[in-house]
Formats: sequence, C-alpha cells, structure tokens
Amino acid sequence: MTSDDGATRLLNAFLLHRNRMERDVARRVGCPATAADLVQDLFLRLWRRPPQVPELAGGYLLRSARNIATDHQRAAISRREVALDHAEDAPDARPGQDAGLDAAQQAALIRTALAALPERVRHAFLLNRLRGLSYAEIAKAQGVSVSTVEKDMMRALAACRAAIGQE
Repeated sequence: MTSDDGATRLLNAFLLHRNRMERDVARRVGCPATAADLVQDLFLRLWRRPPQVPELAGGYLLRSARNIATDHQRAAISRREVALDHAEDAPDARPGQDAGLDAAQQAALIRTALAALPERVRHAFLLNRLRGLSYAEIAKAQGVSVSTVEKDMMRALAACRAAIGQE
C-alpha cells in the first residue's frame, strides 16, 4: 500500500463519517460551528500523521472526534477557572458616578469621530467591533482586500484615539 492509497482511504473514510462526527461533537460542545472546526482539526491531524490502522474504520474516527470534543471541553473549563481566579484578584472595576459620566462623554466623542469617517471605514469598524466579524469576513462582505480592511481599521482606531485624546 502506497502513501497515496492511505491518503485516499483517509479522505474517503473522513468524508463518509464527517456529518456523524460533527453531530456527535456538537452535542458534546454545544456549538455546531465549534464542532465543525474541531472535526476539521481532527482531519488535519490525521492527514499529517495517518493512523497505523489497517482499515480506517468509522469507529476509530468517531472515537477520535469524541476525544477532541472532550479535550476542547477540558480546555474551556481550565480557561474559565483561570479567568475566575484572575477576576477575584482584580480590583473593583465598576466605574463610579464621575467615571460613568466620563465614559458617556468618551462614547459621544467616539460616535462623532466615527460619523466623520468615510462610510466604508465606519462600516468596517462597526462590523468588527459590534458584530465580531473578522477582517477576512469584512473584506468579503465589502468586496475589498483584507489589506484594505486592515488600513480602514487602523484609520478608524486612530480617529477614536484622537477623539478621546482631544478632550
């Protein structure tokens, strides 16, 4: 059996069981998008270092997918525990009455600065900051390059910083 035969078998087995693996992982992690990412990561791991299994059985792939889901859940729990530990040690970050007024003033200055920007720059900033879109997603939505979005974001952030610094 050649390396190409093994790669073809891996690809065929993965495609055959992919939907089932994604459903199983999604039930465990609670998010279909995360499940799709984790199953894709599994494929890449197997592709880089194919398993030493005579026949790539569906059971092997499903078990591997469950293991990845379990690893993901453990990592998420660890991250939450670390965040909680740091949150307990942090000083009280709730703003006082004066700080709230200052934050409102800063927000007004930022809104004014954003309103003065060109529409594409403002829209890119809002898509990133309010909707959480990546630069690549914004570039696709606007029909521009990622480099253009990066430059637009730098321009918008510079305008926001300048607006706050002017007060």
